[in-house]
Amino acid sequence: MKKIFEPEKYKKDIESAERRKRIAFSFQEPDRVPINISVGGPYFAHLFGYSIKDYYTDREVMVEVQLKSLPWRFEVLKDDNKQYEIKLDLGIIYEGLFFDCPIKYSNFSTPRPLPVLKEIKDIENLKIPDPSNHPGVNYVWEEAEKVRKILKKRRVKLPFSGAYFKIHPPLSAACAIMNPTDIYTLMYTEPKVIFLLFDKLFEAFCKLVDYSDKRNGIKKRDSISLADDNSAFISPEMYRKFVLPYNKKIYERYGRRTRFLHADGPNDHLFAILANELKLTFMDIGGFSSLEAAVKAMKGRVIIHGGLNDKDLYEGLTEKTKRKIKKAIRLAAPGGGYEFAIGGETYVGIGPETLVDLVNYVKEVGKYPIQPGD
Repeated sequence: MKKIFEPEKYKKDIESAERRKRIAFSFQEPDRVPINISVGGPYFAHLFGYSIKDYYTDREVMVEVQLKSLPWRFEVLKDDNKQYEIKLDLGIIYEGLFFDCPIKYSNFSTPRPLPVLKEIKDIENLKIPDPSNHPGVNYVWEEAEKVRKILKKRRVKLPFSGAYFKIHPPLSAACAIMNPTDIYTLMYTEPKVIFLLFDKLFEAFCKLVDYSDKRNGIKKRDSISLADDNSAFISPEMYRKFVLPYNKKIYERYGRRTRFLHADGPNDHLFAILANELKLTFMDIGGFSSLEAAVKAMKGRVIIHGGLNDKDLYEGLTEKTKRKIKKAIRLAAPGGGYEFAIGGETYVGIGPETLVDLVNYVKEVGKYPIQPGD
């Protein structure tokens, strides 16, 4: 029988990482900058010789990959992400499941729904199903039960999460079920149609969160995480008109304590709105945003997660990348409130040895007090 990962073995490391983040996230300075390398299922599937498609479609493979990832993360990578739960990882297909979209699976990328809305009449005819008797929603709980049975058979007693159903906020949800270019065009040519669609998608978002919470026994939600990549590609004016009202209502309804946002694209033009009007508490700024712009707009109020782009590491930890790391730490780390990371997701093209070198280097140059530049 394969050896089961034992988190007790890493208790001191886990407590140290938790303490470091707790201090930094309180806008104070711990011993060094926290480091969170966002390596997920697709990266580990490739690392351990599995196809990404098999990872997302075969629950035995999914569990195997996640179990193998834990000792690698704790014993080789050694960043400050010390989570060790097993999760049902379906990828970003929840809009597809809920709105009956075909799902495209690939051996090289995460699965995605294919758009089903083609014309204005499709938006007008779009119905919001009842989650309680929806086949796509039930599918998630069924797959979660499959994973529980696999873990039980393997005698794995690690925490498990997965039976939850949440779509993106309205703009990004719309861009999952309709061509994004059509959505952006309709914002200018048919704004009433976009408001109609976003009203429906906001209703769907809330129904799914409420249903999932009820089914999971969560009585009072005060924290919510959103992923809203598509907002990066509209102006502040269009953001205020079409996106802000809905995302603000979501955060006010579900995020009274903490408000997390992931946004992959270039968001420099939105940072002030996100900090001042959405009142975020934590943001993954993605790999294409300016850290300088994020610090200028959010420093001291929003915990900033990021600093590097995947493309900074394709050739390894070069001297150019080291200079960028030092600059990021000197810019964002003083006073706390900063977590060093590759913005967004770490892609398969980055070698695992590069990630280890990266973590070791950030530990070296990210010690408090932060040293000024040359």
